[in-house]
Amino acid sequence: MTVTATSVGESDPMPPQTAPPARGRRLVRLLPAAAAALSGLLLYVSFPPRTLWWLAVPAFAVFGWVLRGRSWKAALGLGYLFGLGFLLPLLVWTGVEVGPGPWIALVVIEAVFVALVGAGVAAVSKLPGWPVWAAALWIAGEAARARVPFSGFPWGKVAFGQADGVFLPLAALGGTPVLGFAVVLCGFGLYEIVRLSLRARRTGTVRRVAAVVGVLSVVVPLVAAFAARSLVDDKAEAGTVTVAVIQGNVPRLGLDFNSQRRAVLDYHARETERLAADVAAGKAEQPDIVLWPENSSDIDPFTNPDARAVIDRAAKAIDAPVSVGGVVDRDGELLNEQILWDPAKGPVDTYDKRQIQPFGEYLPLRPLVGAVNENWTSMVRRDFSRGGEPGVFTMNGAGVGLVTCYEAAFDWAVRDTVTAGAQLISVPSNNATFGRSEMTYQQLAMSRVRAVEHSRAVTVPVTSGVSAIIMPDGEITQRTGMFVADSLVGEVPLRTSQTPATRLGILPEIALVLVAAGGLGWAVAAGVRGRRAGDVR
Repeated sequence: MTVTATSVGESDPMPPQTAPPARGRRLVRLLPAAAAALSGLLLYVSFPPRTLWWLAVPAFAVFGWVLRGRSWKAALGLGYLFGLGFLLPLLVWTGVEVGPGPWIALVVIEAVFVALVGAGVAAVSKLPGWPVWAAALWIAGEAARARVPFSGFPWGKVAFGQADGVFLPLAALGGTPVLGFAVVLCGFGLYEIVRLSLRARRTGTVRRVAAVVGVLSVVVPLVAAFAARSLVDDKAEAGTVTVAVIQGNVPRLGLDFNSQRRAVLDYHARETERLAADVAAGKAEQPDIVLWPENSSDIDPFTNPDARAVIDRAAKAIDAPVSVGGVVDRDGELLNEQILWDPAKGPVDTYDKRQIQPFGEYLPLRPLVGAVNENWTSMVRRDFSRGGEPGVFTMNGAGVGLVTCYEAAFDWAVRDTVTAGAQLISVPSNNATFGRSEMTYQQLAMSRVRAVEHSRAVTVPVTSGVSAIIMPDGEITQRTGMFVADSLVGEVPLRTSQTPATRLGILPEIALVLVAAGGLGWAVAAGVRGRRAGDVR
């Protein structure tokens, strides 16, 4: 009977018992890849305009499960999938007007940094206290991404998704690196707790040291965040100032708004004059300072008398100094400039944007890019030049720090305006080229994080929305809609003290990078010792 049964089994061309397990094994092999991509998508969902900041924690918990114990090659691929799941939807706005090519190219490059972090996390995942090393590696990856290539692209830092979260006060303690580290550590710690709990249920044993590390990885960031709330303060230290944020709107959405430069200038002047009429009628408070957005005067007022007259008339009508965003051609250099316009004296000071946007304000590798697509070179016909000094305007006695649009994503560009004497911060921006995408909400969240990081009120004047007034605790007190003409008038505190984050500057980031390097070095050394021991046996 045994022989017969065997013969029958062998003669059966499709044994029903073997096919389903084979398919099941294939599905199991695909599970980590699917989980990596979906956890990246979960991290994206935690970002504005949604207020689901807490989803970042389970996103990193799943990412930790995907990577733990993997080979570096497998982790590299899984990390890349996580990066694609996160960055593809997050940065879709970069292709709104120029097509999918630049968007895909940017994501493909940026996801490489996440892939490298994934390989590093897998390497340290067997070390004692691995959540700490792994979270530090993530911040090291963000630090690299913020610097290379082409001066970096820090958009998508974990910290920028936490403007509504309980971890936000940590920005005042150590800036975006410490805030991001706490969130990622909490996620990896959550996975460690779940992993050890399942293991204890299966084996009946508890690894106490590992369990303590897992619990502390969750508890310490939360306790630290609540303790850091004492650093968040919106009280005035040098009086208050009444600010007016002007949003003039643009004639049409998209890149074509640039062909309507005079109309954009007229819209902002008209909204300023409308506000002046409301002030005269007692319907609005007289502002001490007035803030226009980036590109509110793309016509150079230093060489164009008509533009100068329009701005001068608006400044006289409102009877307050106005910060005007202009495009200026000076000494052969094209500059994205903020101009301090006094109602009596005219232009009295300037600030030139320092962190200019690659492929938007200048074109790296111009010959190569032109060979790939001539349309891209035509969109950036002439490169902007960089400014060299932080901008702080003295406006009716208040020190107003200027951080122009893209600069808000860079830690150093915001910090040095505060150390140069800014008592409040203005982030003039132009988001009209990105339509109704999520870009404006992502950038607004950055400004909220910066407010807490440096304990300064932040104003966000934008050509087409969303403009806002933000208090030093990150709370938005007023905001506009998108693609409407509007103005905001509000009283904000002037502050002079510096948070630990402001005083420490880059030091917390350096410390976390060193922790990451230490963990990676330990993992490599442990791997070498393990291979040698295997060779001896």
